[in-house]
Amino acid sequence: MVIRCASLKTLILKKSIFLILTSLLLINCNSNVKIETKPNNPKYSSEVEDRIEKVLNNLQVATEVDGSFESKTLAERMAFYHTPAVSIAIVNNGEIEWARGFGKSDLESNTPTDIETMFQAASVSKPIFALAVMKLKENGIIDLDKDVNEYLTSWQIPKNGDWQPKITMRQLLSHTAGLTVHGFIGYTKNEPLPTVPQILNGEEPANSSKVMADILPGTKSRYSGGGTVVAQLAVTDLIKKPFPKIIEEELFEPLNLKQSTYSQPLPTGFKYKTATAYPYKNQPINGKYHIYPEIGPAGLWTTPTELATIMIEIQKGLQGKSDFIKKETLEEMLTPQEVAKWIGIGFMLEGENESARFKHGGWNEGFLSQFRGHTNIGKGVVIMLNSNEGQGIIDEIMNSVAKEYEWPDYLPEETKYETIDKSILNWTGEYGEYKLDYVDGKLFLSYQNQDPLELKKTTDGVYKNEFMNFEIKIKDKQLELTQSGQTKTFDKK
Repeated sequence: MVIRCASLKTLILKKSIFLILTSLLLINCNSNVKIETKPNNPKYSSEVEDRIEKVLNNLQVATEVDGSFESKTLAERMAFYHTPAVSIAIVNNGEIEWARGFGKSDLESNTPTDIETMFQAASVSKPIFALAVMKLKENGIIDLDKDVNEYLTSWQIPKNGDWQPKITMRQLLSHTAGLTVHGFIGYTKNEPLPTVPQILNGEEPANSSKVMADILPGTKSRYSGGGTVVAQLAVTDLIKKPFPKIIEEELFEPLNLKQSTYSQPLPTGFKYKTATAYPYKNQPINGKYHIYPEIGPAGLWTTPTELATIMIEIQKGLQGKSDFIKKETLEEMLTPQEVAKWIGIGFMLEGENESARFKHGGWNEGFLSQFRGHTNIGKGVVIMLNSNEGQGIIDEIMNSVAKEYEWPDYLPEETKYETIDKSILNWTGEYGEYKLDYVDGKLFLSYQNQDPLELKKTTDGVYKNEFMNFEIKIKDKQLELTQSGQTKTFDKK
């Protein structure tokens, strides 16, 4: 009897193993089976979770009235913009307060987005590359003001006729080199990839034009991804290592960033999660995403969390508290250029004092990104998504974050009104075809055969209707009407 029970148990065990193996085999063979992966989106304290909910439920959507917003949810706006995935990291008080992914990074496999999902950073690649160059400069490896043709060995900035332009790394990274080619569209996975010299020469199989100086270097700002490719090649020729390896050694390894790479295409068997690109209407790119051999200006794969880590290191460094980079190096990087006060080396600049910020946006085929950090206070945000149609959602998220975290001088000031008293009677009457009437404590504007419009007085003495885009000033027995940038003046009759 014991032998028979043991035999029965063995038979059941064998059948169970057979069923498990068969199920696994069927899953592997059937590409239509969708396995829901549990996202790695951490939970935070109740206070932080409350702030997350406020940001997500209070996207500030601009209305038709200037300076006026209405609130929408992130889910509503993602659906409106046909944007499958959004990933956000918030910096507050000099640390990452929270990071979270939303939606699906790949619709076909139903893969949820989380903090480990990598996106193409697009042009945010430029300031991150520039930060690595600043580190090379700090270590005495690169001179920002040396003619880069002295670094270039595999290609040279071409002459214009008999004239040889002298262009520096500082000019290349601040878009003041006078070089052509704004940006790049990338390549599908089945297209041949050009070498960097072929890109710079505009030779097949490159799909972009020749990079050359056609305006005077150092005299004017003009955005040039082509110039960043020249900087990419100069660094590669000088150090004689693959570009992704240089940035890894100079930046990613010291900051312990394991989910950031400039490798294009991504290595076979790449183990980290990448988002699929859906430029418009949730339609994926053939092959999931484009490849960018122009890796300096457009080739970075990363996450908002890792970009936020870089942001924090810059903020710490500006306070002299970074073990990675010197304060003087970063101050030089974020100093406005003489011919372009809105740009430093790599980063765009805006605001002043507490509202000073360093920033950059990015647009690759099917990917958008925005990096915005405060220079003097520990606040900022990184937003990444896998849609070009979602351009509007970036500003809406940014406005929500700025409101919740009280960013100084970011959102337009809320219009404040004051009571209109009877002294306005001195100014009522007709002004050309317009008429002002004061009735029951309210001021009304009438014209032609239109119904009267109520006007409210702002604290700076301007009269407005809160649902219309015009304003009125009354002074010296004149009415000034401003709308659509045009001002007309009418004398009182």
